[in-house]
Amino acid sequence: MFLQGSLFGHAEPTTCALDDVRRTALDSHSWVDHLPMWLQGADDVFDSLLATLPWTQRRGIQMYDQVLDEPRLVHWWSVADGVPEPLAVLGSIRGQLAEHYRVPFDSIGFNLYRDGNDSVAWHGDRHRHVVTDPVVAILSVGAARHLRLRPRGGGPSMSWDLGYGDLFVMGGACQHEWEHAVPKARAAGPRISITFRHDAR
Repeated sequence: MFLQGSLFGHAEPTTCALDDVRRTALDSHSWVDHLPMWLQGADDVFDSLLATLPWTQRRGIQMYDQVLDEPRLVHWWSVADGVPEPLAVLGSIRGQLAEHYRVPFDSIGFNLYRDGNDSVAWHGDRHRHVVTDPVVAILSVGAARHLRLRPRGGGPSMSWDLGYGDLFVMGGACQHEWEHAVPKARAAGPRISITFRHDAR
């Protein structure tokens, strides 16, 4: 699995302040924030997570009369596990995001897109069923991939190219009223999506 690195990808992992994050209003209730290359040293974070996390492949996609493997690898971390985050910098990032967005991020989902064949279909995060207007923060390390958003049930979509330490945050009613996807892509390098979530109502 080969990653074409970025200019500032190999460095001590650090983040800047979130003052320069750019907000886009999707509608009167939903918004997204975007801050390109927020994490310096993103390639080193990618390499460490790729090498050390116990990646698994979940089953659960119903296709006609078969249940197929999800087309990506995953790992899950939670405060409830009672162990530190897989990398110390992720603890610092979790605290920084919690302070800025005023929600107690208490879990991290890791999704490994090995190449352009790995993807995720249109969906809203499941915890929208138990959390009102959840804030979902995605830190992308590795090669860039398109993340698309569209109104729930279909309609014109918007796209962001995320990778190499980019931060992308979905908030307001985004999980309730919008769907997002990472489509298959030609000649795409590997990417890890580091997704911070919270269970507080």
